[in-house]
Amino acid sequence: MNNYKFYLSDIDADTSLKNASSIAVDGEFSGLDPKTDRLQLLQLCDGSDFVHLIKFENNYNAPNLKEILENSNIKKIFHFGRADLGFLKQHLNINVKNIFDTKIASKICRKFSPHHGLKDLCRDLISVNLSKEYQTSDWGKKIEEYKEEQISYACKDVLYLHKIKSELEKILIRENKKYLAEKCFQFLETRTDLDLAGLQTDIFEH
Repeated sequence: MNNYKFYLSDIDADTSLKNASSIAVDGEFSGLDPKTDRLQLLQLCDGSDFVHLIKFENNYNAPNLKEILENSNIKKIFHFGRADLGFLKQHLNINVKNIFDTKIASKICRKFSPHHGLKDLCRDLISVNLSKEYQTSDWGKKIEEYKEEQISYACKDVLYLHKIKSELEKILIRENKKYLAEKCFQFLETRTDLDLAGLQTDIFEH
């Protein structure tokens, strides 16, 4: 695969993503805690077969990316966005607007299945066999040290999200659960604030 472009710290000011109606987003981190671990790579795709890859090394300042992700006219598609949103807010002070989360949507409208991972949705909804071999790769390496297979893995984490979203929306509408899903997507901003405040537990639990 070679339909991608790398950027250091921020995307270009004249990027075509500013004119997109929807963008799939995924991040790679050094660990799972945004307060102690680093955001190392961010993948973006507008539904085409081209992926924009932003590599973060020593500089967390991305005004062009912030403009795009905070633009409420652009739908941002995540899979388990809770993780990505925490890193984006903690490291880049980005409050992502207008979100669709494929994992949340699947849990709401596909109760017949206990499997809601990205690999599961690729298989069940769009008949794609997604390999997760490089899920635990070292993303802190320099760009030139990435293996082509590692880059391909990162790209595929966003390449299929538009198609998955489309299939999930059909089921949400059929099951009259689109409104519920949208309310959950809206709550993600508050869920992110709770996580960053150290309140990762279910606050609604007895």
